Amino acid sequence: MRKWITLSGISLVAGLFFLSGCTGKKEPPYAPVTGFDLQKYLGKWYEIARLPNRFEKDLVNVTATYSLRDDGKVRVQNEGDKPDGKHKIAIGKAKLAGKPGEGYLRVSFFGPFYADYVIVALDKEHYQYALVASSDKYLWVLSRTPQLDENTYRQLLQKARELGFDTSKLYVVPQKSSEKQADNR
Repeated sequence: MRKWITLSGISLVAGLFFLSGCTGKKEPPYAPVTGFDLQKYLGKWYEIARLPNRFEKDLVNVTATYSLRDDGKVRVQNEGDKPDGKHKIAIGKAKLAGKPGEGYLRVSFFGPFYADYVIVALDKEHYQYALVASSDKYLWVLSRTPQLDENTYRQLLQKARELGFDTSKLYVVPQKSSEKQADNR
């Protein structure tokens, strides 16, 4: 019995390391931007569009706010509104995961489990828009404002297509001050 418990414990720990990506440093699934400055990236971002996912199902007016924690990690606060008017907030943490100057972070909302957060396109001069990918199932178009000009949006969609994403599946997120524009995309 003791041998079975020991083997089960080892299997559980190995499984957790596998699931959390703690098996060693790995390359992100997409090439992150270079010349990345975390300090400039901190602050509030509006979610302009996303690939549908279960943890953001039906959310509108979605924002992500990044701030530096005392331990050097990044505090991540995602929030949005449900159709019934309820406001949802999720607090997580992120850490830089790539080489210095790369837009590659690992984000966690669930204990030791981290997921890739790869900034694959960024307005490097003013940090006004970003395209973030994580595996082939997760993609976000972010902006510092509730709306993004059409030309920039099209450029980000083109970049997403070049990376293999089906942009026809993107959900354009209604934002309080841009719902009419979002409906027309």
